[in-house]
Amino acid sequence: MIDMDGRAGAMMPSPSDAGSHHPASSVAHGSAARSARPKMLNDVYRLGEELGRGAFGQVFRALDTRTGQHVAVKQLSLEGFKDGDLQGIENEVELLASLRHRNVVKYLGCMRTRSHLHIILEYVENGSLASVIKPSRFGPFPEALVAVTIQQVLQGLAYLHARGVVHRDVKGANILTTKEGVVKLADFGVAAQLAGHEQGGADEQAKDAFPGAPASASQAPVYQTARESNHPVGSPYWMAPEVVEMKSVTPASDVWSVGCLAIELLTGAPPYYELQPMSALFNIVQDAHPPLPPGISAGMRDFLLGCFARDPALRPPARQLLDHPWVTY
Repeated sequence: MIDMDGRAGAMMPSPSDAGSHHPASSVAHGSAARSARPKMLNDVYRLGEELGRGAFGQVFRALDTRTGQHVAVKQLSLEGFKDGDLQGIENEVELLASLRHRNVVKYLGCMRTRSHLHIILEYVENGSLASVIKPSRFGPFPEALVAVTIQQVLQGLAYLHARGVVHRDVKGANILTTKEGVVKLADFGVAAQLAGHEQGGADEQAKDAFPGAPASASQAPVYQTARESNHPVGSPYWMAPEVVEMKSVTPASDVWSVGCLAIELLTGAPPYYELQPMSALFNIVQDAHPPLPPGISAGMRDFLLGCFARDPALRPPARQLLDHPWVTY
């Protein structure tokens, strides 16, 4: 772990040697202090504490030494990547950097070193919703707060969908929140540009590697996005049936995941979480709709059934769901 204040290895003098000064020890002390300084990225970002990690990378808090702004740096190992895959990821980051919305985490750019690709993102101080609802923190939300939160998620998705971007992995671990309660869609590691943007290769990296990555439902297995992998894209418990069956991935797939997210926020876990991933995927495809939590309002029930329409064409788009009485009361 990098020592944030640069004092790792520095020792306070004891009273017995306070009056003496040894050049050799002074040199060693200075050398240790210099080596303990936080790591710099391209002489711009000073890396601080690790915020989270996944199978392929880590996320660090960092300081922009030009502006003093705090950012998040997602560090992805280049090992095993093909040049074409890396170029695809860099192109996608450029695309995402053009997005500007209150409920979407800002992508600030990327940098490549010999060993890693670094994606620079807006730092969101409160971490993920999945972390917030952990029993050790605040626990699941009351239904009214779920509705407020889902409204913001829909705002972000409506913005993305209007620009041809499908998130493809909407879940509590990929949604961050500020101290003021502003919700931001994050981790577009599997986002796709519909308008002809084809991205092969392993672009699903460092899942759940965001501030406050949870140790519960959101750490479900994540499938690779590579077309040649023959796996669905996303996280099993939040997947739409057509994604499980690899028929299509559209904005309607995100809407299904919003329904799963609403249940996750209300109960602490998505539908079918008591099952193993493969069993959950089977039930997602076979059941009329995921089980609904007992005791929910009629409005939430109607909202969820809309999200869980079997036919993607019958699911209301995110923009239309913003007018649903459950999120507008």
